[in-house]
Amino acid sequence: MQKKLDSLLAAAGIALPDQQKQQLIGYVELLHKWNKAYNLTSVRDPMQMLVRHIMDSIVVNEHLQGSRFIDVGTGPGLPGIPLAIVRPDSHFTLLDSLGKRVRFLRQVQHELGLKNVEPVQSRVEEFEAQPPFDGVISRAFASMQDMLSWCHHLPQKGEGRFYALKGMRPDDELAALPEGITLESVIKLQVPELDGERHLIILSAN
Repeated sequence: MQKKLDSLLAAAGIALPDQQKQQLIGYVELLHKWNKAYNLTSVRDPMQMLVRHIMDSIVVNEHLQGSRFIDVGTGPGLPGIPLAIVRPDSHFTLLDSLGKRVRFLRQVQHELGLKNVEPVQSRVEEFEAQPPFDGVISRAFASMQDMLSWCHHLPQKGEGRFYALKGMRPDDELAALPEGITLESVIKLQVPELDGERHLIILSAN
């Protein structure tokens, strides 16, 4: 797994210290182990998890601004856990409404010694952001309209951003953005060995 991760990182032009690589591999091992009982992801093969979960998450890192983030509908911690590992000076709140996922996230936090994550069980619309976040991140969470309506109270006004990880460029959703939301950029992401397109949509609230 170490060799595979090294080759993927090299292909993506990402350099990481050994400790972070070991934590990423440790996370995949925990995900694989707990997946049998908890059904956390449809990806069963740890080598594929490196591509579809680890790399797919960390290619976003260079585009994030700020130090306090919330990953809404994080599921088993994607993209929040990989991002927290490669961004140790930032803090990530990992929000999910399902107790079994949050139990898994607490186990990951404990076993990998992650001091910069906080798993929280809550519905996103009921969660109070005190203080508001620099960035609200979602991956495979919902349409952007739903994301914006459920998460409008989470980012800092005028400063915070929404980061939506998408597959194909969602032009229909971009054409229907609500008032008060500005499209900052659409970034085509390059994920080594991943079939299909990936895009990062960055939005700001006025």
